[in-house]
Amino acid sequence: MFYWLLKRIILGPILHAIFRPWVRGEEHVPETGGAILASNHLSFSDSIFLPLVLKRRVTFLAKSDYFTGRGLKGRLTAGFFKGLGQLPVDRSGGQTSEAALQTGLKVLRRGDLLGIYPEGTRSPDGRLYRGKTGVARLALEAGVPVLPVAMIGTDKVQPIGRKVPRIGRVGVVIGTPLDFSRYDGMQDDRFVLRSITDEIVYELMELSGQEYTDVYAATMKERLAAARRAVRPPSRSSASRQPPQDPDPEPAPAEPPAGV
Repeated sequence: MFYWLLKRIILGPILHAIFRPWVRGEEHVPETGGAILASNHLSFSDSIFLPLVLKRRVTFLAKSDYFTGRGLKGRLTAGFFKGLGQLPVDRSGGQTSEAALQTGLKVLRRGDLLGIYPEGTRSPDGRLYRGKTGVARLALEAGVPVLPVAMIGTDKVQPIGRKVPRIGRVGVVIGTPLDFSRYDGMQDDRFVLRSITDEIVYELMELSGQEYTDVYAATMKERLAAARRAVRPPSRSSASRQPPQDPDPEPAPAEPPAGV
């Protein structure tokens, strides 16, 4: 109930009036049954604008941090995401990744739309990054089509680090559904999973016009963070730990004349 209340009465009309989101390819979304909406990921607001322009409800697998915050802000954030029907998942890998896949399968098997970001995290610089194969496993396990979705302009409206969005227009482009039934029973073949994932990401590149980089977005974020640390000037506290310099050092002896 809270999902539809926010979308149709409380938040939806305001967002439509301010950001005037447009959508192309909505006819590709099936009226009933499970399907995966595999989207590029430019901004936090992607998870708001995509459901906003579709008639059907969309469930995203949101990172568990949104549900575990403390204090009033943490409780409000958790309540907001729960009200939107978002499901918490742990992204730390290993068994938690398997748990996230099972959560996604439950959504698809009950006939709902599942939103997922194959890149795994937001693009740090607007480029499209290598996809993770979880989306392929979900498609094969659930036997559902994958709809490539390109978010347009959300990184301009709300870039990484900006809490309050700028006013601007955003768009959503939904591509033709991708059918991977030819790979039935091959969900444990890592080469098949990689092939499917790369096909999905290629469609995202075509729809969005983004430059593709064959690196995981999380890896690029680590590299950028390391580069920032390398050029960061030493803090005042670290400088105070340096050995004191002689304020009046003894001058170095002069060079002897040539030939001596």
